[in-house]
Amino acid sequence: MAMNRSAIAALYHSPLLDLIGRAHLVHRAHNDPSQIQVCVLLSVKTGGCPEDCAYCPQSAHYRTAVEAEPLLDRDTVLAAARNARASGATRFCMGAAWREVKNGPAFDRLLEIISAIKAEGGLEVCCTLGMLDSDQAQRLKHAGLDAYNHNLDTSRNHYSSIISTRTYDDRLRTLGHVQDAGIAVCCGGILGLGETHDDRIDLLHTLSQLNPPPESIPINALVPVAGTPLADQPPVPIWDLLRMIATTRILFPTAKVRLSAGRLSLSQTEQALCFLAGANSLFAGDKLLTTPNPDLDADHALFSALGLTPRPADPTASLSSV
Repeated sequence: MAMNRSAIAALYHSPLLDLIGRAHLVHRAHNDPSQIQVCVLLSVKTGGCPEDCAYCPQSAHYRTAVEAEPLLDRDTVLAAARNARASGATRFCMGAAWREVKNGPAFDRLLEIISAIKAEGGLEVCCTLGMLDSDQAQRLKHAGLDAYNHNLDTSRNHYSSIISTRTYDDRLRTLGHVQDAGIAVCCGGILGLGETHDDRIDLLHTLSQLNPPPESIPINALVPVAGTPLADQPPVPIWDLLRMIATTRILFPTAKVRLSAGRLSLSQTEQALCFLAGANSLFAGDKLLTTPNPDLDADHALFSALGLTPRPADPTASLSSV
């Protein structure tokens, strides 16, 4: 739904129960409310990142418990992808702690891994590898990549308070290369970075200006990590998370609105409210890159209680199907 910023602000600030009710109707009109997209995220290259994102334990700028590790080998990643599929996941995401993609053996290995996972079938494949150029996006598309994650994190105005090693326009440029290559865009943000409600509204407005709009929108709640500048941030109130999810659902009726980082702190009841507000995707598995996440048994119990089933994979996911 195309809205200007003032209309998005009015929607965002509407009474919460009314907002959730409206979002739920939009969700049911455009999606199967009994299905949820189950994704698994694997860190294929951990730590040592030259970026200074204030929330990230993988940054080389901070002293955290995360140690730098090299890129995983092909067989290890393929085994993880098979385990993800066997557990009920339909999207497999790979994250590398890079500032940007660099042409060479590591990128070639990832391209081979993407092709191998796609050849086995049953999984959509997503990557988050930092910034990339037009040619690299085309190579990822040729390898069979379905989606590319590159979050904006927050508003343009608040961004420089969180990250200094790359600009907001750097991120938007990468999203443009992804779109031009015909790869679906996965792009969202993080709540709890010290941002205001206006910053959240600005983020949603920026996402709404992407053409085509994001295929999936991760909504993260900060997981404070010792050693990072945001280690002492207070938890995000559930009401703020619900407000963000509901507004996102109304603005992006067909997108996968994904519960991402911070889900471990939510009760089953709070997660059910998130689904009611329009969330229809989540990251499963006991770890998201380097931070904890609910285990598979807990998620299966939650799905059973709520009558949810994993959404089938779409092996042809691309911009043409968004």
